[in-house]
Amino acid sequence: MFARWDKMAKNFTRIGKEIVIAVKAGGPDPNSNAALRRCFQNARSVGMPKDRVEAAIKRAQGKELVNYDEILYEGYAPHGVAILVETATDNHVRTVANVKSCFTKGHGTMGNSGSVSFQFKKMGVFKLKPEGLNAEDMELELIDFGLEELGESTGENGEEILVVRCGFTDFGNMQKALEDKGIIPISAELEWIPSTTIPLNDEQAADVSKLIDKLEQDEDVQKVFHNMG
Repeated sequence: MFARWDKMAKNFTRIGKEIVIAVKAGGPDPNSNAALRRCFQNARSVGMPKDRVEAAIKRAQGKELVNYDEILYEGYAPHGVAILVETATDNHVRTVANVKSCFTKGHGTMGNSGSVSFQFKKMGVFKLKPEGLNAEDMELELIDFGLEELGESTGENGEEILVVRCGFTDFGNMQKALEDKGIIPISAELEWIPSTTIPLNDEQAADVSKLIDKLEQDEDVQKVFHNMG
């Protein structure tokens, strides 16, 4: 139960920061700010209360605005697994020290910029409820908007979902295409997708998961990506 609440609180904090960044970059009107619409979709997907969303928007417009810089850190976990750490921080010194500490304590190694990211591709990832949708028809309809992959997956609660992936630069086009079709995604994210994965046994996977957990618990860390198979 406590782990569930911790994860929920972390999601609220992460999306709250994303809202601040989106409003600062494109204004508070979701009709003209695609990044903010994405934040709203993701807030709904994790059950973030409306007052928390509104508070984040007000905070972004306030005189005491905290400026968050988005920084990507790279490194390796045990057993050669590549790790990318997305952060949003108002204190670079604190964040780099904390991330480096997590890698060290997790028996990993922090790398330089570009040392790991070449093994990943940044993509737009939209998760959709499959009810009323025909995957073959969607594939034909969305290919002109940057569709690269369409497949099925399983959600956190065991439900079936459709996963649409497009190139990073096509994210806005794909978001608008889905909106025009009246499709509201469960979530819409920018993710780093590994080009290949490394198969591990249970013991090795547990070693890597410990490091990922340490990183995800840090207040400045937004998301962690890896190529563990």
